[in-house]
Formats: sequence, structure tokens, C-alpha cells
Amino acid sequence: MKLGSKIVAVPCIALVLACISGSLAAQQPVEQVVPPAVPGITPSQQVNPLTGDPALVLRNEKAAADSEPAANEEYTLGAGDQITLDFPGRTELTGLHTIGPDGRITLSLAGPVHIAGLTRVEAGDAIIKALSTFYTDLSVTVRIDKYTSNRVRVMGYVQHPGEISFDETPTLLNAISRAGLISPTVSKEGVTTAIGSGIPEICTIYRGNSETYQVELRKLLMSGNDLADMRLRRNDIIFVPEPKEQFVSVIGEVTRPGTIPLTPASTLASVLAESGCCSEGGGFNPQIQIIQPSTGKTFKTTYKQLATLGGHNEYTLHSGDVIMIPKTGFFKATYVFNRISPVTSLIGLASVAAF
Repeated sequence: MKLGSKIVAVPCIALVLACISGSLAAQQPVEQVVPPAVPGITPSQQVNPLTGDPALVLRNEKAAADSEPAANEEYTLGAGDQITLDFPGRTELTGLHTIGPDGRITLSLAGPVHIAGLTRVEAGDAIIKALSTFYTDLSVTVRIDKYTSNRVRVMGYVQHPGEISFDETPTLLNAISRAGLISPTVSKEGVTTAIGSGIPEICTIYRGNSETYQVELRKLLMSGNDLADMRLRRNDIIFVPEPKEQFVSVIGEVTRPGTIPLTPASTLASVLAESGCCSEGGGFNPQIQIIQPSTGKTFKTTYKQLATLGGHNEYTLHSGDVIMIPKTGFFKATYVFNRISPVTSLIGLASVAAF
């Protein structure tokens, strides 16, 4: 009778776990955030959802690093910049100017002069050339009073989406920080709790009409990679997607079974601690099973192995994972004996102790 019951119980447990895994996999899919795609169109033919420009090609952060401006790259003037022209000995020419949308300023004698896209020295040369008909031995100093054209646009899941101007070369972290980070929250039993730092897991940089870079920002930050704060170029568009709520489920011999939010700092040990691992039924060295619907794999370890130095680094949790702490064989045996009769229970315990 015992053997038959055991044979029936194992498939039942397996069936229950399979149902739980399939259900959680359907409810908590692991999604990779990528720029919106147009069905039937290859990546090289994509359309920028923010600007409508065609022919976007998705590249990774390494490609973005190869195209970032040099740290000491000289600033070039652009539309909206406010400048002061200082002509030594010619105070009548000295004055303030704002570069127009067409990239030009207007001088009282020479008329419009195009200086957008030029450095200060190059702009000075263009201005001297335009005034050379009227003056000889002229010199000019170009001073930038306001860097209006040195801007990027941050869109998506930030507090203050829109254009941000910089007096220096903008960087990715600086742009996102100034746009305002939003920490994702979860609500449980009427209490809303912030999870994580709000640092985006992934963001996308749109550059011009054909360059798109996907940056795994959180991963780069956690690894201390300098690419997390790569330098941006003027008019870059940074898109920050809304984070997806990520959970793992803990079942079995824990005091608080259920779903637990998965944060960047979550480890198997921290998730087990939050679930109240482990209850009496798990034994002195509970078995731990990790079922990953996203990968189709199952991992097994013990509480003692997990407690060793670096033990928690061996398992990377994914959204939708099921963590199970089964009852020990000893607990199952004593439970069955107790259900039969107190006398049988004592005999069973004596038998187990003898072994």
C-alpha cells in the first residue's frame, strides 16, 4: 500500500509543478526591450518611432562607444547659441548675437554670416572675412554666453521628458539623471513599496537618421563599466522604456509563500529570507529547487551550499522563476505515522531513529 501511494504521489507532484511553471511563464514573460519594430520590415529598414526617420539600424553599446565624441573635442556653434563678439579697438562692432535656426548671425555692415557647425576660431575667421571689405587689420574674439544648441532629448519613463541643454559635453547618466529617475513600485496588501533604484535596465539612443544604440545601462553600472556614462552627441534622443514588474514565486516549506518582487539586488538567499525560509518541514538542511520556465531548466541545491561563501552567485534569478522548498523525507514519514495512530507513530519514529 505504501509503495502504491508513493508511485501515485510523485506524478501528481510533478503535474502540479508543471502546471504552476506553465501558468507563471504565461503570466510573467521575460521581455527584452527593443525599439518598436514594424512587422515585415528588416532592422535596416526600421523607422524611428520618435522622429519618423527611416533606415534605423540597431547596434549595441560597444558601437556607441566607438562613435562617441572625444573627451577634448572642441565645441562647435549651433542654432540658438548666444555669443558675444569682441572686436579690440572697434567697440562699435562689439555686441551680443543669437545664432538663428538657419545657422546665421546678422552683422550691421556685412549682413548674414553662417557660423553654425564652426568652432570659435573658425567662426571668428568667417566673421573677419565677411567684414574684410569694410575693415583691415581686424581681430575678433567669440565668446559663448549660452549653450542652447548643445542639447539632447530624453523621452519615455522619466519625470521630466524633453530637451536638456548642457554647457559641456553631455553624458548618458547626466542626461537621464537630469530628466529624473522614477523608481518602480509594487503594491501588496494596500502598501506601495519602491523597488530598485530606478536606473533603467535598458535604454536606447537614437542618433541622426540611421544610428540606433541599445545600452544595457544597469548591467554596465553594476559591473563598473565606463560605457554606462558614455558621451553623447548633440541632438541625440534617449528613450527610457517603462520597467516591467518582475517577480519570482516561492512555494513549499516557507512561512510566507507567494510572489516576491525581483530587484537588481535580489539574490536567491535574499528571496528565501524574505519568504521566511525555512519552516520545520524543510528540515535542518532544506533542499532548494529552482524551476525556470524562461530557460526550461531546473536547478537543485541545499541551504548549506547556498550559505557558503559565494554560493548565491551560482544562481541568477529570472522573472517567473519558481523556488520550491519540499518537505524532507523524515517529515513526510512522521506526518504519515501521526495520521495513522499515535502508537504507530511512536513505532515509526523508533525505526527511523534506529537507522
